Amino acid sequence: MKIEKGQPGYLKALKSKYLTWALAEFAIVAAVFILGYVQTKTKQNLFTIVAVVGCLPAAKMLVEYITVSPHKGIEPEKYMEIEEKAPLVMRIYDLLITSTEKAMPIDALVISGHVVCGYAGSPRTDEAAVAKHIKDVLKDNRYDKMTVKIFHDYAMFLARAEGLNNIAAVERPEDDQNERNIRNVLFSISM
Repeated sequence: MKIEKGQPGYLKALKSKYLTWALAEFAIVAAVFILGYVQTKTKQNLFTIVAVVGCLPAAKMLVEYITVSPHKGIEPEKYMEIEEKAPLVMRIYDLLITSTEKAMPIDALVISGHVVCGYAGSPRTDEAAVAKHIKDVLKDNRYDKMTVKIFHDYAMFLARAEGLNNIAAVERPEDDQNERNIRNVLFSISM
């Protein structure tokens, strides 16, 4: 089963995919170079040029793997607890939000109405900077007056998610298209 963006385990699957592709592409580059050398007995041939050009996509995959590799996804216990305590709000897991400065991992996000609330367990994530970045991107996509809060403290995040779930139980709109659109905007700024 393919793990999609926003599901738990996505970062682990992404690491595995990037590493596999990088190794496969470098193996193809090496095979093309060796084939050219064996056939012509010199490095100065067309196969060498193809191999050098083939290093570009292989190196891109390696860079993507290096970017994702230090980040871990949400722990299964926390995932199960969030699923249990906030079933009525939109939940997103294992995001790696990218800005022009850096990549910031977010373990879980909940979206309800005009509120986006997240949990970032990694000390590398600057909660104020990622919240501002998300709010700016949402504003650029015509989602004004959004409240965005990112927590390092899991208990505070869970309490906020439960509160949003309780509000959603009372004021649940029939169509959650707004939340899906916000989710898609967040997906567009994450790896």
